[in-house]
Amino acid sequence: MKRVIPVLVLSVAGLIPVWRYEPSIGTTTTTEAVSTPTPTPTATSSTPSSSSSSSSSSTPSTSSKKVVQGTAINTDKGTVQVQVTFEGDKISAVSMLQQPNHPQTTAAVPVLIEETLKAQSSKIDTVSGATITSDAYVQSLQAAIDAKGA
Repeated sequence: MKRVIPVLVLSVAGLIPVWRYEPSIGTTTTTEAVSTPTPTPTATSSTPSSSSSSSSSSTPSTSSKKVVQGTAINTDKGTVQVQVTFEGDKISAVSMLQQPNHPQTTAAVPVLIEETLKAQSSKIDTVSGATITSDAYVQSLQAAIDAKGA
């Protein structure tokens, strides 16, 4: 009889997380792009005085912006798809076109984007607790990087 009360209390305590669990509903959401600050090239005037002064200064070569979408990757949690903005060979922004509507994914996306901008490649660590989404993000990101080169 002494064991009945602790068993019941621990059983209820163990079931509370199960009752509170909120599974993903399979819908997707979009997030805004996070970009790194890049210097914008200034437009030069066609007057001779400004062109001669700008030719003596060292100006960066103008790089073209290219926006590439990655492949949509279907996971158990939902679809993951990224869009990557390149300035020259540099990744300047990454945004999620599709992502699972799940708390772990919502928390992981900014970390994944930040890591991508630091690494400038798809060789980034997965986010603990959002491994499935992280792996799909890396696959979609690599597909966008490959498509940019083609």
